[in-house]
Amino acid sequence: MKRYRTRRPVGALLALTAAGGLLLTGCGGGDDAAQGAKDTAADSRGGGYAPAPDGPRGGTSTGEAGETEGNGDSREVAPDPDHLSTFALDVDTASYGYARRTLSEGRLPDPSTVRPEEFVNSFRQDYDRPDGDGFTVSVDGARTEEEDWSLVRVGLATRTAEQRGERPPAALTFVIDVSGSMGEPGRLDLAQDSLATMTDQLRDDDSVALVTFSDEAETVLPMTRLGDHRGRVHDAIDSLEPTESTNLGAGVETGYDTAVEGRREGATNRVVLVSDALANTGDTDADTILERIADERREHGITLFGVGVGSDYGDALMERLADKGDGHTTYVSDAEDAREVFCEQLPRHIELTARDAKAQVAFDPETVAEFRLVGYDNRQVADEDFRDDRVDGGEVGPGHTVTALYAVRTRPGADGHLATATVRWLDPDSRTPHEESGDVETDALGDSVWEADRGLRVTATAAYFADALRSSSSSSSSSSSSSYDGDTRHGSLPGAPGLGELAERAGSLAGRTEDEDVRRLAEAIGTANRLT
Repeated sequence: MKRYRTRRPVGALLALTAAGGLLLTGCGGGDDAAQGAKDTAADSRGGGYAPAPDGPRGGTSTGEAGETEGNGDSREVAPDPDHLSTFALDVDTASYGYARRTLSEGRLPDPSTVRPEEFVNSFRQDYDRPDGDGFTVSVDGARTEEEDWSLVRVGLATRTAEQRGERPPAALTFVIDVSGSMGEPGRLDLAQDSLATMTDQLRDDDSVALVTFSDEAETVLPMTRLGDHRGRVHDAIDSLEPTESTNLGAGVETGYDTAVEGRREGATNRVVLVSDALANTGDTDADTILERIADERREHGITLFGVGVGSDYGDALMERLADKGDGHTTYVSDAEDAREVFCEQLPRHIELTARDAKAQVAFDPETVAEFRLVGYDNRQVADEDFRDDRVDGGEVGPGHTVTALYAVRTRPGADGHLATATVRWLDPDSRTPHEESGDVETDALGDSVWEADRGLRVTATAAYFADALRSSSSSSSSSSSSSYDGDTRHGSLPGAPGLGELAERAGSLAGRTEDEDVRRLAEAIGTANRLT
């Protein structure tokens, strides 16, 4: 793998984002790029935007990067002359899936469950792909209706899975919640149907283990090579029945014990947790649970993939478990979602191509007055730790993309270099560090975000939607003329339209692109508009 070095233009550097995905070619078709509410990922991020500070605005910004308020929002406004933004990569989409489920039931989601980066990363992006292992870094942007404010998008992409050929075999330990709450329709029954379908699609040289938990945990099926044993796996899946309380800690611990016992050299070993994460017995704290399986994670590199289910869902616990377990989360609400997760998403999380991936963006102080990252609040990394490879980052694989969106205020009449984005990651086998960078100039900012290319428009629409759901002051009557000053519209993005206008724009975009995922986004925005 080639080592890339960051370019450092005069002024400041911008380094950012990487992403990955992981393709297993198991269940049928599924475009690498088509992530939709289909790709996954991380920690209890609590939420969304880095609102602009309440202090004065002018040639220099006030406030410190990473400063947080009680609502969990990061106030990342570039200090002068630093102008750096650093975070661990994240490809979770659970927040968006859960929000859609909640809206479909006639309720607005709790703002604490709305993580903007997961809304943004729920949609297909057509970034260029690298020829081999590593990342491409694409940076673009467009002006908003708020004076001097733009949205700048950093896009990261890994190679498609087909470029490497056939994946290694998989050894998957499924940890299934069979507590009483999983008896409701759309929980355990959905998981069983999905696991049965996936079992038929996996290869003969793949292996599966099955652990269940309620008040206690039990290994129902030890690691079993599929081959001629698919019937045995199906029997174990069919035997699952909801029972009592939820001892999630015991389930995760037993799951990792089973995964280590059945670990296969040369295979990709994963623990897949399927639960509503409503822990009420035993250990209910993510840190305590994770500490008990720390050796297995560190020594054997077995990562955790969390699949959330249920209208009542322990979002924060699942997020933190997956993030600190070096894994990802997603959410399923119906059979279609379940098929996407188990036949498309899960395969992407089999093979790793990058460990501890971090991004850093450096905005040029000559052209940028202030900026803030949309989301990634609990993925913030100290700027000086960007190249400290002991600091945890995100795990990614082939076939994946990651998008980070920034609200950027340029200096009046600014012209020239705007920012440089750099992604740094470790080779999953040798742990050798690598970097790749990309730059953007002020003349790359289009006149209007609503006239930008499809990908940027979808990104902006998803971000504005999350913004509205998180903002306590948002309503269908809000308009783009509202001041973006952190006082009148705390936490809002520049140029934010009202939900009614946003639904119209999303509907128009869905019609032009004939994109089913964008159509669902437009429907969700319309529902939120009616509920506010």
